[in-house]
Formats: sequence, structure tokens, C-alpha cells
Amino acid sequence: MNVEGKKILIVGAGKSGIAAAELLLSAKAVPVLFDSNEKTDPEEVRKKLPEGAQVKILVGALPAQELDEISLAVFSPGVAVDTPFADRIRERAIPIWGEVELGYAFLKGRLIAITGTNGKTTTTALTGQIMRDYYPSVFVVGNIGDPITAEVSATREDSVTVAEISSFQLETADAFHPQVSAILNITPDHLNRHHTMENYAAVKESITKNQTKEDTCVLNYSDPYTRAIGERCPARVVWFSSAQQPPEGLYLDGEEIWRTEGGKKERLMNIHEMQLLGVHNVENVMAAIAMSLAFGVPLENILDTVRRFRAVEHRIEFVAEVNGVAWYNDSKGTNPDAAIRGIRAMNRPTVLIGGGYDKQSEYDGWIEAFGGKVKKLVLIGQTREKIAECAARHGFTDYVFADSFEECLDICAKSAQPGDAVLLSPACASWGMFPNYEVRGNVFKEYVNRLKG
Repeated sequence: MNVEGKKILIVGAGKSGIAAAELLLSAKAVPVLFDSNEKTDPEEVRKKLPEGAQVKILVGALPAQELDEISLAVFSPGVAVDTPFADRIRERAIPIWGEVELGYAFLKGRLIAITGTNGKTTTTALTGQIMRDYYPSVFVVGNIGDPITAEVSATREDSVTVAEISSFQLETADAFHPQVSAILNITPDHLNRHHTMENYAAVKESITKNQTKEDTCVLNYSDPYTRAIGERCPARVVWFSSAQQPPEGLYLDGEEIWRTEGGKKERLMNIHEMQLLGVHNVENVMAAIAMSLAFGVPLENILDTVRRFRAVEHRIEFVAEVNGVAWYNDSKGTNPDAAIRGIRAMNRPTVLIGGGYDKQSEYDGWIEAFGGKVKKLVLIGQTREKIAECAARHGFTDYVFADSFEECLDICAKSAQPGDAVLLSPACASWGMFPNYEVRGNVFKEYVNRLKG
């Protein structure tokens, strides 16, 4: 679509909306920035735009006449597409894109796109670092940091873009076509948005819909959802697994990562050469290796980067040891499956922080994963009673409620003994107490650093 001179509605005035407006301005379009939150201050939004930018800013309700001249609507990831508002736009035959689709329309070079319920950020960061260590022009975008729309203008024909893509972003993807994609795993999450696991899995699978046999899709051989996707995937499939040997791909055998291709087996590395903790991170590493090989990076270069790579912020991040207690920030454990991985990575008796915003998750599997490792559970937020009831059903009763995050951390500091760990891995989103998981994790780290000081 040629956007020059066309009026384009941007729905959502946050980071993604601002980046979309700037990109459209550079393409000589006429952006209209709309946010339904009546508390949004138009002047504060305008301060985030380039000085003198000709962007109309609307807040609250969108007047019907505004849609009369709109050629395209660009939805920010947090804006649902199954609402009466979205229906109003469709009724006028106005296309709805997401910021990922908009960014892709301007992208130059080759694209790696990574999705899945858990592990996306670590895998994207590692894959991005492998690419940076080998290729001259690399961009790492998406949920991991800057929106694709913020970086796409700088891409060129020899660029490699590595994008972390969420299910919210895939809902509005149309022409989006990565040369290499990965679906790391699919477990229950965001069901308040997608309603059923079938819908959620289908949205994740849509990352492959424009791929061909010339492309590659990296899938988890041990995940029933991704295993099924592999049977109908239009791209060449490369598997990874921490539990069994796939027909083609990477797998874990004891403490060794192996690769099988064309009937031949090759040992790649011992997991103790990595600086990442946990079997889930071994899976992330295998996926990153598979994608990088598909992108033409020599194996020796890939393994060198893997050995040097450290955990990303907020994902089982070691903060400090204070008075013999190790404090770990896993604020990105925003669903039960991610939080299970955090618990499994602990090698000490653990005081665990849980609770937050209710995404309609179930917590039975998370509680069952405690396995004698969790000595106390400190619960916060909207889900604390729901989690407590679930814990009690499974025979775990050593839990306590905290009314604030500061009180929660004080309880942890008093409860943990030398040789223990304190783990922030809440199995819930941060909304309600914090704007995002990054702020939650940073507050946790600030508290630990005060203790250390």
C-alpha cells in the first residue's frame, strides 16, 4: 500500500503508536493518533512526537466522521481486534494492520521472527547477538525493545532483522513473511484475549502462513501443539527437543547438545559451557542455533557467541547474594509455564513471590512444580486468593499475603535463611501494581541492592 498523502488512523498512543506515527510521517502519510483512554493527555502525547509534527491527536471517543477519510487503521498490540470498535472499522472496509505489519511493509533485508509462549526474549536476544557477531547490519526489535516501526527506516538490503513477535501482534499480520520463523512452545496464556487454546495456538501458527519450502521454521519436537504444526507447516521444518531425538534438528542427550542431519549425528557442546541456567534455556539455545545455521552463520561462530551469552534482564536474572541468600529476578515469568521454568532453575530452598494480574490462568501445574523446593510462597495482587486456594488444594499451605510489593519483599528478607534463594517469578502479569514486568523487576532489584548496600 502506498501511504503517501493518505489519512491513517493509529489506535493506541503508547510506544508502538508513537513509533507508527513517526514512520508514517516519514512516508508522507497523514497520521491520526487515537487513544480511547479518556485520561490520556494529548499534550503529553504530543511531546513524544517530533517537534512540529502534523499529527491530529484524539482521546476518548472517536467521532464517526473521522473514519470517513481513513484509508488504513494501525492497531497497537494491546488493542483487541474482536471489539465493537474494530467492527466499526471493518464495516467501512478499512484494512486493520498491526504495528508489525506496518513495519514489515517498509522492511529491507532478511527477517527472523520468533514467537511462543515462553522463551521468546532470551531466544531473540541470543539470536540477535549471534547475528550481530557475524553480520554488519543487524536490528533486534519487537517485544524485546523497540517496535519494528521504530527501526525499519534504518534497514537496508543487506540487513538482518530479528523480531520477537507476540500473539497480539500476529492477530493483525497479513503479508508478514519471515525467511526463518520459530515457535518455541505453546502453553496456556492470554486466554482473556484469545478465549480458547485453539484460537491461541492458531494465532501462533500464523507466523508461518506466508512461508514456503524455501524458508525455515524451527519447532519444539516435544510440544504437542508445535509438533502438530510441523506436520502441516509450509516451510522446511527443523526441530529441537530437550526430551527426545527428532528426525532432523537439535536435541539434548544427558548434558550434551547434539545435531542430527541427513542421518548423521554431531555433538555441538556441553550445557555447562553455557552461562544460562535451566533446561528451558537449553531449549532456547538449541532454537537459536537452528535459526542461525539456517541463516548461514558458521557453527563455530554460533557456539562462540552462545558460550559468552548471559541471561537477559528479568529472566532468571541473578541480582545479588545478601547474607547468604541468593536473590533472582524472574519478573518476566508472567504465566504459570514460564514460572515453572524459574522454579526448576533454582538449586536452593526458595522463598517464592507469586501473584498479580488475572489473565484467566490456572495454577495447578505451577503449584505441583514446587516439589519440596519452595519453602514459602508470598502472594500479592489480584490473583492472590485464587492462587492460595489452588495451593491449599494441592497440600501447600505455607503461604502468606502481602498488601504491597514493599511488604512482600520485607517478608521475603525475613523468611529467607542463609543458603536459601528468593525468587520473583509471579506466574502473573504485573498490571494493576506496575505498568509492565520491567518496572516490577527493577523495583525488586532496587530493593535487593539496598539490602546489599
